[in-house]
Amino acid sequence: MKIDSRQIRAKFGDDYMADECTFVMGIDQRFTRHFAERFVGYNVLETCTGAGFTTLSLARTARHVFTVEIDETHQQQAIKNIEKAGLLTAVTFISGSILDPEIVKSLPAIDAVFIDPDWAVTGPDHVYRFQQSNTRPPADLVLENMLNITENVAIVLPPLIKTDEFKSLPEHECEKLILGKSHELYCLYCGDLKRVVGESEFYIDI
Repeated sequence: MKIDSRQIRAKFGDDYMADECTFVMGIDQRFTRHFAERFVGYNVLETCTGAGFTTLSLARTARHVFTVEIDETHQQQAIKNIEKAGLLTAVTFISGSILDPEIVKSLPAIDAVFIDPDWAVTGPDHVYRFQQSNTRPPADLVLENMLNITENVAIVLPPLIKTDEFKSLPEHECEKLILGKSHELYCLYCGDLKRVVGESEFYIDI
């Protein structure tokens, strides 16, 4: 798949850097702005920076964003994108795995967490699941770890996951995100990030 500047601009805004992987993994800016509305004034920990497209939206609403990325190439893209947006002072970049206890110990006080694991693996035999997750890093394990930091956690998950897998989780809002007629994502919100308990929907008309 060839990605050109018009596609990048349409999905993420003003001509930011993306390669094929980060273009697929990255979330449409209309959704990231919607997520960021719930993080106003918080010190936010973001897991899995990618090319920084969600980071940009969070940096515009949060007090500060601490974002962790294991892939050096993706992190360098993110730094350039955040710099282009003029938001470098609002973001601290951390290299490594969010599952590394030493990284978690090194963090300052965190008010809320945004989790966006890499679920862009595809193929005829691929099964999306939350319990015993096969995202990278495993979504269920990251969520469990982050809930030890704060109850204010949001996690983005693919639309093909069965929602009955969420039943064992703490009280939460399960938001279905729809672009046109396409169900694009789920986002689960816990703690003070939730606005309702149970299901909700967010539509973008195209």
